[in-house]
Amino acid sequence: MSHFDIVVVGGGMTGSALALGAAAQGWRVALVETAPLSSLTATPAEAAGVDDFEPRVSAISQASQRLLEQLGAWQRASETRHCPYTAMDVWDGEAIGRIRFEADELGAPSLGTIIENRNLVRGLFLQVEASELNCFDGQSVTGMASCEQGWQLKLSGGEQLTAALVVGADGAHSRIRQWAGLPTREWDYDQEAIVCTVRTERSHENTAWQRFTATGPLAFLPLRSDDANDSGHFCSIVWSQDTGRARELLSLEDGPFCTALGRALEGRLGAVEAVSKRHAFPLRQRHSKQYVRPGLALIGDAAHTIHPLAGQGANLGYGDVIALLAELQRAMERQESPGDLMLLQRYQRRRKGENLAMMAAMEGFKQLFARNELPLRWLRSTGMRWLDRAAPLKNQVAARAMGL
Repeated sequence: MSHFDIVVVGGGMTGSALALGAAAQGWRVALVETAPLSSLTATPAEAAGVDDFEPRVSAISQASQRLLEQLGAWQRASETRHCPYTAMDVWDGEAIGRIRFEADELGAPSLGTIIENRNLVRGLFLQVEASELNCFDGQSVTGMASCEQGWQLKLSGGEQLTAALVVGADGAHSRIRQWAGLPTREWDYDQEAIVCTVRTERSHENTAWQRFTATGPLAFLPLRSDDANDSGHFCSIVWSQDTGRARELLSLEDGPFCTALGRALEGRLGAVEAVSKRHAFPLRQRHSKQYVRPGLALIGDAAHTIHPLAGQGANLGYGDVIALLAELQRAMERQESPGDLMLLQRYQRRRKGENLAMMAAMEGFKQLFARNELPLRWLRSTGMRWLDRAAPLKNQVAARAMGL
């Protein structure tokens, strides 16, 4: 049986980041990840067509990028495909409201970066390979129980680990959360998000495009291919639709689907010329009522999942990592246990309010755009146009979202 100060369960984008940061502080850390390390660090194939990109991408804010740079992971991840976006164009598909954010107005090189999840995870795990932390890859946790040292974990490979602190970073259906008996509040939107990659007639101009409709937002997120002659014609799309309509769209042949998609974006990027295999994910909001117990903490999707309306899921997770690392550094300096409940409660206080506020804002946005009464349409349009002209306030909103 091996003892660690911290065991992180789940090596996705947040779990691997937390493990790297804690190990750099001097803690004895183990990371448990179900996928084999060889698959996580494999060099991605070049992308020259819609089927060559991973459908899951993230919009990484400046604050999240700074964290990844400090961990040494961003330098490795950015060696692969990524696309900084310098503008965001948002409009009301049911009225005339519109707002545009520009990086130049903030004096920033970009508003954020769109990167395929696998490329980001690869950068993190290349750094894991080069670090001092212990990685139990290709294994899962099969059981967890409290013990004198904190918690005891049983792994599928037969190993048993004990830790003063267990961090659950094992996703929306977290087994760690369930074993710890932490209840959630959740609700289903009866909607699905259609996710795929498309090629468009016109260049995306390094801009993230988002149209709001009564059934939800449609986002075109800019991608950069490995083709030197590509001038920005690939986008990752996230299209929220009521479940019935989503099933209809998924059943269409590629041609009719591309036509419907181009029409839904109001032709902003011309015709949609090609589409990859389409995927659909049910939309559900979930929030753990408590993030912590003695010797245990949840981060990322294990603690909260959010409607993809603003693309803030990954950045909320990295906000958790930043806050928990700050508390762990404080504990290291004071020679306290990483599983101390007061330490963990400080982490929870720092993150719970902000995460709930973002979830409430996204729910409010969704409800506002789901209503089509004339007074509300007028209010939306007037508000968006006013904010677009109020440069200082608009830039303050953008800077907060970027973590500047």
